[in-house]
Amino acid sequence: MLPNMNPKQMEKMMKQMGINSKEINAEKVVIYTEGEEIHIDNPNVTQITMQGQTSFQVGGIVSKREKINEQDVLMVMEKAGVNREKAVEALKEHNGDIAETILSFQE
Repeated sequence: MLPNMNPKQMEKMMKQMGINSKEINAEKVVIYTEGEEIHIDNPNVTQITMQGQTSFQVGGIVSKREKINEQDVLMVMEKAGVNREKAVEALKEHNGDIAETILSFQE
């Protein structure tokens, strides 16, 4: 940004260029990827619309969590006879390997 520009002037200039932005009062942002979930707590979210396209700028406290397949959790619960919490914990401990997880409860 320009260092000595008044925020009101910046906003006016952006509107003249067809750029609209507004703050979004978000409590949490979660991004789901193939292998993990990215959680952003206390986010600062800005919605920016320019030339008909909307994008979001997000900042905050980031933490990553490994994503566990729901069907795997249900299978471990059924085959090992454990509750959901234990099944999820064991799957994480065994890097998502279902067979190894089930066998770990039989030891």
